[in-house]
Amino acid sequence: MPKELERDLGLFATITVSIGAMVGSGVFVLPGLAAAKAGPAVILAYFLAGVIALPAALSKAEMATAIPEAGGTYLYIDRAMGPLPGTIAGIGAWFSLVFKSAFALVGLGAYLLLYANVSSSFLTAVGLGVAILLLIVNVVGVKQTGRLQAAIVSLVLLSLVGFVADGSTYVSQSAYHPFFSHGSDGLLLATGFVFVSYAGVTKIASVAEEVENPGRNIPRAILGSVVLMMVLYTLVVFVIVGVTPPEVLYNGLTPMAAAAAQFGGPPARFGITVIAVLALMGMANAGILSSSRFPLAMSRDSLAPERFSRISDRFRTPVTAIVFTGVMLLGLVAFVPVDDLAKLASAFKILVFGFINIALVAFRESSLSWYDPEFVAPGYPWVQLFGVVGCAVLLTQMGLLPLVGAVGIIVVGTVWYRLYGRERTDREGAALDALRRSMSQQTLDRTEQAVEDGYENVLVAVADDSDPDHVRSLIHLGAAVAAANDGRVRAIEVETVPEQTTLSSVVKSEDDTFEQHVNEMCSGIDVPVVADGLVVHDPKRAVANVAAEMDAHVVFGEWEPDFLHANLLGSDVDWYMNHLPCDVGFFSGDTCETVSVVTVFVEPGIFNAAKVSVAMAIAEHDDAVLRFVTALGHDASPEQVGVAEEFYEQLVDVAPVTMEWELVRTGDRIETLVSEATDSDLVVLGTAPHSDLYTLLFGDVSTTISDRIDGNVLLFHPREPGTQTFLRKILERLVFRTGDSSSSVTVPNDSEGEPE
Repeated sequence: MPKELERDLGLFATITVSIGAMVGSGVFVLPGLAAAKAGPAVILAYFLAGVIALPAALSKAEMATAIPEAGGTYLYIDRAMGPLPGTIAGIGAWFSLVFKSAFALVGLGAYLLLYANVSSSFLTAVGLGVAILLLIVNVVGVKQTGRLQAAIVSLVLLSLVGFVADGSTYVSQSAYHPFFSHGSDGLLLATGFVFVSYAGVTKIASVAEEVENPGRNIPRAILGSVVLMMVLYTLVVFVIVGVTPPEVLYNGLTPMAAAAAQFGGPPARFGITVIAVLALMGMANAGILSSSRFPLAMSRDSLAPERFSRISDRFRTPVTAIVFTGVMLLGLVAFVPVDDLAKLASAFKILVFGFINIALVAFRESSLSWYDPEFVAPGYPWVQLFGVVGCAVLLTQMGLLPLVGAVGIIVVGTVWYRLYGRERTDREGAALDALRRSMSQQTLDRTEQAVEDGYENVLVAVADDSDPDHVRSLIHLGAAVAAANDGRVRAIEVETVPEQTTLSSVVKSEDDTFEQHVNEMCSGIDVPVVADGLVVHDPKRAVANVAAEMDAHVVFGEWEPDFLHANLLGSDVDWYMNHLPCDVGFFSGDTCETVSVVTVFVEPGIFNAAKVSVAMAIAEHDDAVLRFVTALGHDASPEQVGVAEEFYEQLVDVAPVTMEWELVRTGDRIETLVSEATDSDLVVLGTAPHSDLYTLLFGDVSTTISDRIDGNVLLFHPREPGTQTFLRKILERLVFRTGDSSSSVTVPNDSEGEPE
């Protein structure tokens, strides 16, 4: 059993972990760089960045109380959206915090340079030395880390309050005019640039497993630290801009020291320098503390090597994860320019914060029983939507490097998951479960509506040389469908003649033969049936015209196998599916006058409702048993199986006849479904039009199954509305995918527990 982390961070220590990660470079280094991009509007940029970060903070506060475990951002996104987005988010959040910690150490060096006449290489060595010291502190234990953090943050906050109180009396009004000197583009660029200042809010969730009373302390710490820093950032930057000449502010990494020197002289400059060094050290410390928990959490989920999840017996800390994070930190301090560190840290954090808002929506829309947060984020879902849009806007306004960095993280995360994590994890995210349930409910609603609407006008189209048993079966099916709505059936016999032959020259020896045969077939049928013959040049156009003339709701015809697909009256069935103004069904088999068992092959959530409506009407008319069969792969998740079971349990209430259903776990879907058709009098399948090239390259599952079934098959295609887009079809296949295995196991509808 894996070792657990100690819960010894109280409310104050938890808040200081968050503030300590935000109060460093956000005020001591970034204001000068950001002011060069936005001018005085940098004051507003800090506030806007906080506003855009606040939805993610609310979302994280809720999710942290439902999942108070180490890993924070990564863990929430993984559980909400699945292991692939979780991998991307884990790597992105880890990179963001490490980059920000490196940026803090570089800024620390800049402040030391104010009083140390040494080379830049020596400052780099100092930064590396501080990083190593902090790594040792984190290895020793989180309790010591929390105590150190609390002391540093308390001192820094008191100093910043004093800075604002004293400095605000020295500001010059002219320093704020023109306020938007760099335009709206500069404002958005600076907002994205300083967004990383609020990254500290993620620290709390990352160490949630070590927080006392997480249901109460985590929301208070997250929201309290974000709101406090929004106010403090705005006031501090207001003073910095108001007292510091632009030529000094825009060209330095020590804006706080420069501002303090303007109204407090050398003593104030020295005092701020000391505070800055402590704050930046505290920020780097908090970054190491929380960022090292991402490899820990990913390792626990088999998305990173197992060694990262090992907890030291002596120190009760994840030593390997901390050391790995420290090595990356040392490399960034030594080799990456400071401006690039800040840009990339912000870009990664913006990307992750957008994912956080989406994750909360996924959890809320799912029906996961274990998701039971003690704190519920207000304003759902509009607050989260605002957060997603705001993050997207900022990310696209930050320039090429941050955008490339964000895309790079997505690519790296995807590649890592495909090569390492995919074979080691079989989890699904709450988003997939929510989407599957939503689409399943939509299908259920459409099915209920289709059953209620039914079919009134039915057209049966046969050739003049059709087998009488097939004609009889088609009329029987048409009458069964029409009977539910007190409808009528029109049967037409189509005789095709060459184009060079005039229709008037064709004389039939027995004009009423077809009508007589139909009348004989209809004995005992309680639906009005009329029959007539047509002599035509183009049979498919003739069928379409008759269907339009009688306002047919469905056309039934005979499925005639062909090389690639099948024909009806000598024309490819795809033409009818694409051009008839109504639904169309194709019958294949021998005779279908007596139906005791109707079997429907479906995938819950993505079948066409019309197919089920027709099957129900036929079963009701013939007093037959209606049977549903779904084939799922052995790798189908418990969530997918659960959705299918719930769907059928609700479908039972819609069916007007006796209904049975079963889930079949299989590795050969076609073979399994063919075998399931053995005891059925009629099998109903859905079909869709495909080009000959598509059929040649990829095949047609419905055609393959129907060709292999030794019995009666009805392939049915509804006249789909325009809302059934290609994208939705792709989404359906991804959400309700089937897997591959080697054998099949049947799960009947009276089974208990999870299917094996």
